[in-house]
Amino acid sequence: MSLPEGVERRTFDLGESGSETRLATRGEPVYGEPTDDGWRLWDARRSKLGATFEKGLDTGLTGGETVLYLGAASGTTVSHVADFAGPTYAVEFAARPARDLLAVTDSRPTLFPLLKDARAPETYAHVVEPVDAIVQDVATRGQARVANANRQFLREGGRLLAAVKARSEDVTADPERVFERFLDDLSGYEVVETARLEPFHDDHLAVVARRV
Repeated sequence: MSLPEGVERRTFDLGESGSETRLATRGEPVYGEPTDDGWRLWDARRSKLGATFEKGLDTGLTGGETVLYLGAASGTTVSHVADFAGPTYAVEFAARPARDLLAVTDSRPTLFPLLKDARAPETYAHVVEPVDAIVQDVATRGQARVANANRQFLREGGRLLAAVKARSEDVTADPERVFERFLDDLSGYEVVETARLEPFHDDHLAVVARRV
């Protein structure tokens, strides 16, 4: 799997643990991550999309895409996305992490934060242009419904890159059953590839799907 333009594997000095080759993007650091000559380490243990790249899934991203990011939180992953993508719309519902997200936008003029609920895309439909990719990382029940509701923004053939959180759907259910239900409930998408995100994230499934 090739990485998008603007994402590379770089060797970082991690102090006592030695040097390691990790994913990296060019940009201002956000969460205290190591940097090297303008490149910032993209920690897959703090990023579901980073873990998706590490697992080798074919995301379809080549760099420069217009992206809708659902569940941006304080900006850890979406900051890396904005480093290599084009216009990036970052939807976050909770006020506290949204304040941190605003700070991330200072050095990223193509990153547009939206204090909105990803379950109610009608509240930001007047702002978001058609996008090439949706990155979904929401901690809520009904994750397939969120993907289906936001499909309207995705160009035909565009990619959904979702990190399905089993414990957000049902803390008592077998994660595999939760993942099966998510895939069954997707509508208007063709599933391209899936992979569990261990050892980076427990009980998460990466899903790459194409709008049809």
